[in-house]
Amino acid sequence: MLRENGEEDPEDCRALSEILGRIGDRWTILIVGALNGEPMRFNQIRRTMDGISQRMLTLTLRGLERDGLVTRTQYPTNPPSVEYALTARGRLLLVPLTALAQWAQEHRVEIELSRQIFDERSEVDVKTPVSFADHRFHRISHIGN
Repeated sequence: MLRENGEEDPEDCRALSEILGRIGDRWTILIVGALNGEPMRFNQIRRTMDGISQRMLTLTLRGLERDGLVTRTQYPTNPPSVEYALTARGRLLLVPLTALAQWAQEHRVEIELSRQIFDERSEVDVKTPVSFADHRFHRISHIGN
């Protein structure tokens, strides 16, 4: 959000960066997609995620619960059972995620070709680390190393 003087509010930038970081995370996208339907238990979710560790699934679900995108319901059974479900806000997130997935599918071949062409003619290390200093994205270049 812009201040009256036309400058960006650093607090807004930080908050937006955190939110976009959460919803743009690989596992978040897959978990939200998996929960599009009936509530699921932890191991049900894990079986739909190829390569996710128990710890990463736990951390991601906690973050989604904290952000109000997922509910966690514990039932008084023996052994205890827990189900996760999307909240209304979480279901609203499906709209832009579906649009992004559709865009990615439509442009996948062209993007892969662009990457191949770039990699073939470039000497730049395309896997350079990214710093999130000052709530902005700055590429840290390692050209010539």
